Amino acid sequence: MPDLHIHREHQLGLAEARKVAWKWAEDAEARFSMECTVLEGETSDTIEFTRPGVNGRLVVAPDHFELDAKLGFLLGAFSARIESEIGQALDELLKSAAPAKKSAAKRAPARPKR
Repeated sequence: MPDLHIHREHQLGLAEARKVAWKWAEDAEARFSMECTVLEGETSDTIEFTRPGVNGRLVVAPDHFELDAKLGFLLGAFSARIESEIGQALDELLKSAAPAKKSAAKRAPARPKR
């Protein structure tokens, strides 16, 4: 059976990473008819997901996501596409959750008094 492995670094911390992971799980349940179970821990969480032909887990850590999945025979032919779609979904969720970078405020030079 082909394996999928996706690793994504982030700087969200565990609380924000949990929110992203919950959103990913909700999307996976709705879009792919996955059954997701969240196992919360003190330093990381694990989301186990399954459906006919697929089973795996997403480890949610304060600084990264680690997804491993096994595909059944029929879905194995689509492993590259599935891995790409999962990676893109995680990237989009991480991008939307990333704190906005503050731009340096520019001060206009003082005008001379007349």
